[in-house]
Amino acid sequence: MSEKDVIKETRPRMEGAVEDLRKKLGAVRTGRAAVSLLDPVVVDYYGTPTPLNQMASIHVPEPQTITVQPWDQTQLKAIENAIRSADLGLNPSNDGKLVRVPIPALTEERRRQLAKQVHELAEEHRTAVRNVRRDANERLKKLLKDKTISEDAERDGLEEVQKLTNSYIAKIDELAKHKEQEIMSV
Repeated sequence: MSEKDVIKETRPRMEGAVEDLRKKLGAVRTGRAAVSLLDPVVVDYYGTPTPLNQMASIHVPEPQTITVQPWDQTQLKAIENAIRSADLGLNPSNDGKLVRVPIPALTEERRRQLAKQVHELAEEHRTAVRNVRRDANERLKKLLKDKTISEDAERDGLEEVQKLTNSYIAKIDELAKHKEQEIMSV
């Protein structure tokens, strides 16, 4: 194993942290309706916890409303209850055919809470990237100790890992900044 192998394994792990942040940020409310808002909703479908998007079609017909049309009409009540109990601050209603989820406007206080939540998510993922960096650095130092690579190769590897870390942390900061602006804009 060389320093290049360590770097090859480090990049996808850091990319994974950024992708995970993207997914989690997609589920944070911004005051506009988005299909991704209902991603964390899991419905008890005949005793099996099932993600909502696997048992219904979800649409955004207008900016302040999400509609959920289940493929199995008998599940309307279960879907409505699952959305209500998902702790998203949403109050769905069903009209016998589909579930309508009105998206209430965000208060200033709620916007601040959401911005804080985005900040915490970003920090969590920055830490994940730093942990990946630490693992890679330890592996490089172990390779040097085992005399598998030279000191120059180790130094180059450490520099490359640091460059990767900086670029992925910058991506995380950019995503968080963009989401915070989205939340705070009225």
